Amino acid sequence: LAVKDPTAVERANLLNMAKLSIKGLIESALSFGRTLDSDYPPLQQFFVVMEHCLKHGLKVRKSFLSYNKTIWGPLELVEKLYPEAEEIAASVRDLPGLKTPLGRARAWLRLALMQKKMADYLRCLIIQRDLLSEFYEYHALMMEEEGAVIVGLLVGLNVIDANLCVKGEDLDSQVGVIDFSVYLKSDDDIGGKERNVQIAAILDQKNYVEELNRQLNSTVSSLHARVDSLEKSNTKLIEELAIAKNNIIKLQEENHQLRSENTLILMKTQHHLEATKVDVEAELQTYKHSRQGLDEMYNEARRQLREEAQLRQDMENELVVQVSMKHEIELAMKLLEKDIHEKQDTLIGLRQQLDEVKAINVEMYQKLQVSEDAMEEKNEIISRLEDKTKQINETMKQLEQRLQQAEKAQMEAEAEDEKLKQEYVNKSESLQKEFSQKEKQLLQLETDLKIEKEWRQTLEDDLQKEKETVSHLRTETQEIVTLKKEFLKVQEKNKQLKSICEDQEAALQELASKLSESKLKIEDIKEANKALQGQVWLKDKEATHCKLCEKEFSLSKRKHHCRNCGEIFCNACSDNELPLPSSPKPVRVCDSCHAILIQRCSSNVP
Repeated sequence: LAVKDPTAVERANLLNMAKLSIKGLIESALSFGRTLDSDYPPLQQFFVVMEHCLKHGLKVRKSFLSYNKTIWGPLELVEKLYPEAEEIAASVRDLPGLKTPLGRARAWLRLALMQKKMADYLRCLIIQRDLLSEFYEYHALMMEEEGAVIVGLLVGLNVIDANLCVKGEDLDSQVGVIDFSVYLKSDDDIGGKERNVQIAAILDQKNYVEELNRQLNSTVSSLHARVDSLEKSNTKLIEELAIAKNNIIKLQEENHQLRSENTLILMKTQHHLEATKVDVEAELQTYKHSRQGLDEMYNEARRQLREEAQLRQDMENELVVQVSMKHEIELAMKLLEKDIHEKQDTLIGLRQQLDEVKAINVEMYQKLQVSEDAMEEKNEIISRLEDKTKQINETMKQLEQRLQQAEKAQMEAEAEDEKLKQEYVNKSESLQKEFSQKEKQLLQLETDLKIEKEWRQTLEDDLQKEKETVSHLRTETQEIVTLKKEFLKVQEKNKQLKSICEDQEAALQELASKLSESKLKIEDIKEANKALQGQVWLKDKEATHCKLCEKEFSLSKRKHHCRNCGEIFCNACSDNELPLPSSPKPVRVCDSCHAILIQRCSSNVP
């Protein structure tokens, strides 16, 4: 027979004891109820077996007083290898009743079991065999494969819930003796196994029902939370709708105010135009009256000047008159030539001014057409805005109908929730039978919630669109107000330009009439000069009577001789006068040929 190694036999025995203790602990915990106290015998035996397994192959350390052989040293290493074990180590060190390292190791094992991390902590130790070699011999259980097997068995203890009180126990003085009678089989144990299997199945069913109850409670609570959130969201939507309605009412009031303001502005402008027309007519009448008075004053002054001139001319000598006659004829010819040239230049300038005025009139007409087109476009925009307001009112009515439908759906959902609560209270005992019905109800509620969410999203989208349309309408109303102001300004400018054009046209007409008259008179003078170049003036002795009125010449009726035709008239018959730009006084003109008359001294006058 081959001799076996005693350390290997010890390791095998400890492994078998660990298997038995872990198996018995799990089976008894399943039959007992899975939550264990510190007084439970299989749990105490498990801790004793674990102490023996950890003590196997420990090295003896020398100290000053005696030899030290404890398992606290390798367990203290776990704190460095596994950071989550720092809490256990700190709590073990802070326990007041523990004095020995063995008591600390026992407390550490109990805390690790309550955390369900004993297998993880020991696995970290087994992996680091270099560090374990300082505490264990090479043939120790923790250094061999049996230690890895025990760590794997410890994973099964995570099923058990342990509630251990470490603070009050005397862990330093406990005696670790294994009770083998627990692991011996009997006939009663065989019958008890079947009972344990049945009890485990019943406990599993009980736990399953409890988990179902928890899940149902969680779903019911989540549904209540969803219902509350939906109620809050519905209240928020109702408030937002009320705010939107108020905003729309305000916008409608603003539109009415703007329309009333527009009508008031139009009435004011009409009244202002009527007042300006009345003022202009009054100014024209005053101007006419003042002009008549000025004409009368001017005629009186002219008469006085004529009388004075006549008196003065009668006092002059005939010789001076004859000499001056020759000089005057020469000067008059030169002046006529200059006047003709100047009038031609003025005619050219007036034609240019007429062309410019015509171009300005064309531009003003084009601007008027553009302003009329802009007014038509603005009227179209106003009609479109009115159509849009009508569409917004229709959409608001549709939204109110949708809100009523949503409120009805909410009331139905609340009624269904109350029914579900009553059914849940009445039928809590028969959960297994009515589980399928509740699932159907949950599906219906989820579909209702989805539908309500979709309704809410559609309502929010509609509200956003309405807000955008309201903002767009506000901007359009502002633009319309600015366009109206610009249109009024353009109308005022147009009126001013029309008045300026009318004044310019009147001035041009007056200038053209005067020019045409002066031109006709100049042409008549030229024709008369050509026709009467060979004629000779009558002598003063022979001309005793006026050719028109056939009265004798005297101091009051002086002689006036025509340069062209040579006829002699009195001062009463020759009242036709023509203003010349070269002379300050108006010149008398002949009635027949329209030539300039020259006053001659009669022989009767000294």
